[in-house]
Amino acid sequence: MGEQVKLIEDALKEGRFQLSEYESKQVLASYDLPVTDEILAKTPEELIKAAAKIGYPLVIKACSADIAHKTEKGLIRVDVRNDEEAKTAFSEIVASMNGGGKAVLVQQMIRGQRELVIGLTRDPQFGPCVMFGLGGIFTEILEDSVFRVAPLEKFDAMDMMQEIKAHKILNAVRGLKAVDRELLAEMLITVGRIGIENENIKEIDINPVIISNGKPVAVDALMILE
Repeated sequence: MGEQVKLIEDALKEGRFQLSEYESKQVLASYDLPVTDEILAKTPEELIKAAAKIGYPLVIKACSADIAHKTEKGLIRVDVRNDEEAKTAFSEIVASMNGGGKAVLVQQMIRGQRELVIGLTRDPQFGPCVMFGLGGIFTEILEDSVFRVAPLEKFDAMDMMQEIKAHKILNAVRGLKAVDRELLAEMLITVGRIGIENENIKEIDINPVIISNGKPVAVDALMILE
């Protein structure tokens, strides 16, 4: 776990209180949470090498600790299918970043029709609390989420899945596989553990967690430090 501690410590030494998406997912991956395959690219040459390694189609995103709400700012391109499209996406995103390190995240494109959110917030009274709910654009619109104080046991995680109003979305529906609840439970338990083991992490927002072929994958993530 040394790498993720160093990431957090380095950010705080730099006076940063937010990890980039790439850094946030490095922390998640160090705890064996399922995240997208991705490579950070700072030049067109690095971009093309990353694309060759991951394979098309790709998602290309601005990546900086200073940037949140990438979608609203037009800093994401999805379903990028060849080198020409990748170079165009790179140049357009970098031109729109207004500083912020000028790096992009070259990311495996995860396809799935169901999106969830997993999060953590540090309550002044109860300490780290895990959040689970409906994700993507519906997180704020429907406010369908539940909380548990960490640490979580498996039965806590399973209860959380049943408590959201849209819990049937986890079942096999309209030709879609049922969600792997065992893996999803492990993700919820682990996010709680991250909060307990890293006191400098104030918030975690993993949104969306896309369900791909029944398996949850963390597609975007943000960590706030204190």
